[in-house]
Amino acid sequence: MKFPKNIGLPDRIIRLIIALLLFALAYWRSSWSIFVVGLFVLFEALMSWCVLYQILGKNSCSIKKK
Repeated sequence: MKFPKNIGLPDRIIRLIIALLLFALAYWRSSWSIFVVGLFVLFEALMSWCVLYQILGKNSCSIKKK
């Protein structure tokens, strides 16, 4: 399944940092739920796609549509 890119580089970097912080917190608290949220944030960063941005019609990606 291909997702339309709607996250730019600055947003991706912020999401990667948040994902790493969530992984550390999940390890420290031994929480699977925090780990799953971290995985979802990491997925968004790696795929350059955000479900909330998709719903709101927002796009911070500089790639032009053809």
